[in-house]
Amino acid sequence: MSTAETIKAARKPTSDIDHLPGDRGALPILGDTIPFLTDYFAMSMEKYRKYGRIFRSNALLQKTVVMVGPEANEILLKDSEKLFSSKRAWDPFLDRLFPNGLMLMDFADHKLNRRILQSAFKKDVLAKYVDTMNPMIDQRLAQLPAGQQVMFKDEIKAILLDVAAQVFMGVDIGDDAQKINRAFVHAMEASLAVVKLPIPGTTWKKGLDGRKTLERFVEQHIQKKREQETDDFFSQFCHAKDEDGNFLDDKAVRDHIIFLLFAAHDTTTSTLCSTIYLLAKNPEWQEKLREEFASIDSDSPSFDQLAEFSLAGFVMQEALRMYPPVAVVPRRTVRETEIFGYRIPANTSIGISPLMTHYLEEWWTEPTRFDPMRFSPERAEHKKHFYQWLPFGGGSHKCIGLNFAEIQVKIVLFHLLKRYRIEAEPGYEMPYNPVPISFPTDGLPLRFMSLEE
Repeated sequence: MSTAETIKAARKPTSDIDHLPGDRGALPILGDTIPFLTDYFAMSMEKYRKYGRIFRSNALLQKTVVMVGPEANEILLKDSEKLFSSKRAWDPFLDRLFPNGLMLMDFADHKLNRRILQSAFKKDVLAKYVDTMNPMIDQRLAQLPAGQQVMFKDEIKAILLDVAAQVFMGVDIGDDAQKINRAFVHAMEASLAVVKLPIPGTTWKKGLDGRKTLERFVEQHIQKKREQETDDFFSQFCHAKDEDGNFLDDKAVRDHIIFLLFAAHDTTTSTLCSTIYLLAKNPEWQEKLREEFASIDSDSPSFDQLAEFSLAGFVMQEALRMYPPVAVVPRRTVRETEIFGYRIPANTSIGISPLMTHYLEEWWTEPTRFDPMRFSPERAEHKKHFYQWLPFGGGSHKCIGLNFAEIQVKIVLFHLLKRYRIEAEPGYEMPYNPVPISFPTDGLPLRFMSLEE
């Protein structure tokens, strides 16, 4: 039986994981759904301390096997025996909202589509993106109201969406920006809706409406892109052919572009929120980065110069360790297997947590402390195990845009810190929810004080 046939055959949901350590959760039926959505980290770490590196949990109306630590991460992400389906894990949450995204594909299908999308992230293409992003980001950051309180999450999210649309689509969003941004927010929030009925006013209905808005936005540009080939990835994708020499249909183009826009701005928004917050709490690191940026004699760093900003890289890596954008990586077992001495049936929900791994004291020195130099070559704490630091996932599903995210974060830091000193209110601690994507729940109120005053 082929892998695809095996996946199709494993349709009956399983509840046969009661032999694993764990519990049914705090409430009947809902289990731990409420703490999962409100304080995932505290709930999960409590269970880890109580039950160990593998345990069962019950949240979002499904029983799940949770594995913790680098060894567990390697088993799930490396997946050398093709035991774990990403598609079947993500479908219940994203299939109606982000259909045909790379996360919703497995094995040969995933490999083919990833190869097509990979062309958007080649080194020479990334260098061109830098030339586009520098003036856009510089101009937008210059418009921040100096000295006034700014909800940074909303500001940077809007900037990054505009940049992603220009870089990948060659399109100026213009007056549609607020509407498109709101559509992405509603679609992402709907991914964790417990009740999925299209009732007006519900999270799920808002998510479906958001999806329709995104579809209309992309579809209106497809025909023009097919008629005239330009340098942007959207145009190249409209002219790309599959292995049989056929153009991808409009639906495939639309779905890939929507997912690419989502991945290119939402997760980087998360990364920049945590990075800027940590810099506000640790102002000495703002000065260190300013000194590093002053080492080049240019108002805008080139692609090669960005690679030289090692301290900025360490700060980003530490922010990603402390606040990984995706805290949970889910899968479903394709067939029965055994992990850590426990039998795991076919079609079992199973997952790992980069967030939990990033705070294990046996792998990190003082994991609750902001310490970018742990990523320096002299210390290299993240290299004790290949699957120890994984904000971008790992294996065949490792984030395709990780290099793009790094250059974008460094460009923002360069232009932001050359103009402003970042300040938070005394005693401020960023409240955040790590699921579905780690974001500050209060919008991240900060002040950007002009360095010229």
